[in-house]
Amino acid sequence: MTTFREDGTNRGRASSLTIAVLMLAAVALFYVLREHWGHLLGAWPYLLLVACPLIHLMHRERHRHGGDGAHGHRADDARPSQPPGVL
Repeated sequence: MTTFREDGTNRGRASSLTIAVLMLAAVALFYVLREHWGHLLGAWPYLLLVACPLIHLMHRERHRHGGDGAHGHRADDARPSQPPGVL
């Protein structure tokens, strides 16, 4: 049983159009993979060689520390802490 909201829209279930589009996409994907599997296997080493530098560049951009060599630590964090009351 389908439940509807007060505004009349469907809640919680996929519409028949969504299911039809997903099924059509699955059939198309199967056809493309079946017909072109040999081409994909032949290009796999080249795709891997292209992907490695791209992944490296994305990883470098994500973990950049500003080039100060501190890796996110402040200079006063390196000093030993003094117990309270000691000068």
